[in-house]
Amino acid sequence: MFDKILIANRGEIACRVIRSCKRLGIKTVAVYSEADADALHVREADEAVFIGPPPATQSYLLIDKIVEACKQTGAQAVHPGYGFLSEKQDFQKALAAAGITFIGPDAHAIYAMGDKIESKKLAQEAGVSTVPGYLAAIPNPDEAVKIANDVGYPVMIKASAGGGGKGMRIAYNDTEAREGFVSATNEAKASFADDRVFIEKYVEEPRHIEIQLIADGHGNCLYLWERECSIQRRHQKVIEEAPSPFLDKATRKAMGEQAVALAKAVQYKSAGTVEFIVDKNRKFYFLEMNTRLQVEHPVTELITGLDLVELMIRVAAGEKLPLKQKDVKLEGWAVEARVYAEDPFRNFLPSTGRLVKYREPKAGPDVRVDTGVYEGGEISMFYDPMIAKLCTYGKDRLHAIDRMRRALDEFYVRGVSHNVPFLAALMAHPRFREGRLTTNFIAEEFKGGFTAADLPPRDPAALAAVAAVAERVRDERRGTTQDSRTVMLNRTPVALTITGKGSGFAVEVAGRRIEIEADWQPGDPLFHGKVDGQVVAVQVDAVGSGWRLIHEGGQAEALVLTPRQAELYALMPVKAAPDTSKFLLSPMPGLLASVAVSEGQEVKAGEALAVVEAMKMENVLRAVQDGTVKVMHAKAGDSLKVDQKIIEFA
Repeated sequence: MFDKILIANRGEIACRVIRSCKRLGIKTVAVYSEADADALHVREADEAVFIGPPPATQSYLLIDKIVEACKQTGAQAVHPGYGFLSEKQDFQKALAAAGITFIGPDAHAIYAMGDKIESKKLAQEAGVSTVPGYLAAIPNPDEAVKIANDVGYPVMIKASAGGGGKGMRIAYNDTEAREGFVSATNEAKASFADDRVFIEKYVEEPRHIEIQLIADGHGNCLYLWERECSIQRRHQKVIEEAPSPFLDKATRKAMGEQAVALAKAVQYKSAGTVEFIVDKNRKFYFLEMNTRLQVEHPVTELITGLDLVELMIRVAAGEKLPLKQKDVKLEGWAVEARVYAEDPFRNFLPSTGRLVKYREPKAGPDVRVDTGVYEGGEISMFYDPMIAKLCTYGKDRLHAIDRMRRALDEFYVRGVSHNVPFLAALMAHPRFREGRLTTNFIAEEFKGGFTAADLPPRDPAALAAVAAVAERVRDERRGTTQDSRTVMLNRTPVALTITGKGSGFAVEVAGRRIEIEADWQPGDPLFHGKVDGQVVAVQVDAVGSGWRLIHEGGQAEALVLTPRQAELYALMPVKAAPDTSKFLLSPMPGLLASVAVSEGQEVKAGEALAVVEAMKMENVLRAVQDGTVKVMHAKAGDSLKVDQKIIEFA
């Protein structure tokens, strides 16, 4: 077994690897850029080596820097995590040449599975079901249109070296095929320095279901069941769960055995994942193989009781797997939600800055939080804006989902925008709870983007009662209490009467009696307790003389007044929001890559107006209604701020 392992990564996955190493008694080495000098993974490792400036291309992606850090610290092995160098065969070769063990597969397997075109050919040879398509690089838009017609619409245009949702476009007609080819090749070149794309049939009503594998260097390969990863936004996973609510035993076994056959065909060792697309009839097709640990591996660990990082380390050290296929258990259900620093109400605009307040749900047998941040730390503009992976476990699917709903309420983050409201809406959505999932779920259920109207329905009376209890506890400290109150809940008056003290209260509102138990004190960010016997968590912030309550992703402003104060408050004017309907505003900070219109030009609803490039993704901005361009406020090549004017319409 190794004495010291270097983690060639950052953030939550670096911290995750460090945890397993500590449990195994292995010393760890972190690497860090200037932006990560105070990062959590640097604090948790036994040693840390500085490797360069903030951009990953000048630090985390430099193979020679990682090899040198290993030599400098005496690290015998490297765990690459996911992303960065985790699927670079040149990295594995460089480590091998230096006598350092790569905790992952050999270079030939990384190469074979890393190219989407070649991997599909190998899958076909191994007897794995594959999607119909054209498995060769496509030279130009005209050829893309021709091939798309031959395959039959709809088609998926995909980057051969792609990943993370980049370099992918769906086309339903010739125009979309032409545009999709250009966008996919541009993104592929920017993200992977490889602009090759191919085309395959787009499976309608598809589910994304993947098989987790673990293999050793002694010919043993096991499948550790499946994960359902169909809840995606722009081809990037948002919610994952294990097992899948869709598979039956026969399909699960067939998918597992095909995944193992593919892994054995390339003499695979270590942890890996074979991704499949599954249609509504449970017919499955090979998508790709990820030759690394997956972001969503915790849900597999929760249902199997296995530590995948530990198994990867043991396999890399030459050990045999300690179990056979018949020993792999499947108990309970696990759900993972990716908590990101982004604003779901503004088209998921990435949010950067300091985590002014950060409190995770309490970890336990039914809650797991994998994170690489801490209160006071920074969400950097240079890397993925993930705050944490929140996982919950239950005896069945609905128990795991309901535990997730409460855990999201308990996740207290201030200083940056985050997607917890969106995650809460997903957990409460009837179709999600029923398990009727496809990769189009978000596009179908949130057609106009995410708005406050998409949040789970709230109980205004109960929220008003919680605000009244908070005010009552604060009044007790002042030595003054009053039973009759009017709560202005988002400026809507809710008349109520409250009695009780300490931790037990009764609230009468609109003929309804609400019993509340809570051991809450002013200053506590979370109001934990029971409302009519139901366990709840409400985030409570004191704002001026009132309260801001956050529950189930929704936010309510509450001002607890005497009846007379409420009468006067209702007369106060409300400031109207400015009218921005005549402007095209930049939805995010980024580069104005191109502008498709000019002053005086008439445009139609749906017409492409401009392309904003942000975080290596091209975002096409379209007209929401017919109109005429009056003034151009920005030009191609400009750097844009959020809500900066691009076009003004007459």
